[in-house]
Amino acid sequence: MTLHHPAQYWHMLDDGRMQCDLCPRDCRLHEGQQGLCFVRMRQNNQMVLTTYGRSSGFCIDPIEKKPLNHFYPGSSVLSFGTAGCNLACKFCQNWDISKSREMDTLADAASPTTIARAAQASHCRSVAFTYNDPVIFAEYAMDIADACHDLGIQTVAVTAGYIHKAPRQAFYAKMDAANVDLKGFTDEFYVKLCGARLTPVLDTLSYLHHETNVWLEITTLLIPGHNDSSQEISSQCEWIARELGPTVPLHFTAFHPDHKMRNVPQTPATTLYRARNIAQQTGLQYVYTGNIVDTEGGTTYCPSCHSVVIVRDWHAIVDYQLDEQGRCQQCHTAINGRFDSFHHAFGRRRIPIHLGT
Repeated sequence: MTLHHPAQYWHMLDDGRMQCDLCPRDCRLHEGQQGLCFVRMRQNNQMVLTTYGRSSGFCIDPIEKKPLNHFYPGSSVLSFGTAGCNLACKFCQNWDISKSREMDTLADAASPTTIARAAQASHCRSVAFTYNDPVIFAEYAMDIADACHDLGIQTVAVTAGYIHKAPRQAFYAKMDAANVDLKGFTDEFYVKLCGARLTPVLDTLSYLHHETNVWLEITTLLIPGHNDSSQEISSQCEWIARELGPTVPLHFTAFHPDHKMRNVPQTPATTLYRARNIAQQTGLQYVYTGNIVDTEGGTTYCPSCHSVVIVRDWHAIVDYQLDEQGRCQQCHTAINGRFDSFHHAFGRRRIPIHLGT
């Protein structure tokens, strides 16, 4: 299996450089250079993906860990990533993978068919592209998605949503669900802490909700003193309610000191409680907290009769009160999401596995 796989989304410039058209970074490359993502490279006047067929590891997780609370709750998902990222977040919680330039980080090798068969053999409902952003290994992810769909396996993208229009359409045509990191709600935050811009992410969110059948949930990591003000949280929630509607699940998660922001304290639980309350007052119906122990913040309520329909303890489901169509058993209101018959939950365990070629 070649490590330098032909890549799409590029064009030549008049000055002889090659421009990558995958994401809004628009990296312009001389022969032999890599983009900021580290994995898309100009080689022999072609764009190649240097991580095709290789992974930083495979693990079977509960789907709630992605986090996806309304996409076949209680099911298991085969998770994996590669290396590199097209953002430069100073607070990255997976920086050892996402900012790695070393190919020896990629310990496992697997073809798309091998991954799909491993998911099937492990009784996983879906495969998740995660740990680093799947946008940068789009060709590999899309080939895996095709192999998964051939076997009835769903696909999940855990992403920052930083991608241009044409590849966005092709990429999400292969995805069944996405959790998009909305990292903050000001352009200043994105520029200073992520090396990116806010608008392309909002464009992705709008596109996913209005123009695709991809199941969408949103996550915001709240960082003390940077994106956790009540004003910014209110603005974000009002935009979601106005542009996407009140039924898109929103997860507020706690930051812990990491990467280039080790001097920033971890997020107090009270900040997440406050954010959840603001979101609910804005009218959002499904708002969750993460990275803290908070059963209330992990519980799904019926928006009509306010009955408890799913109770979660961390990533484990401890009570489930929906029918096979995802309707509240008390008032029969449909809960927004993807549901089927529920017998038992996978639980909170995390099972590393090794795949060969």
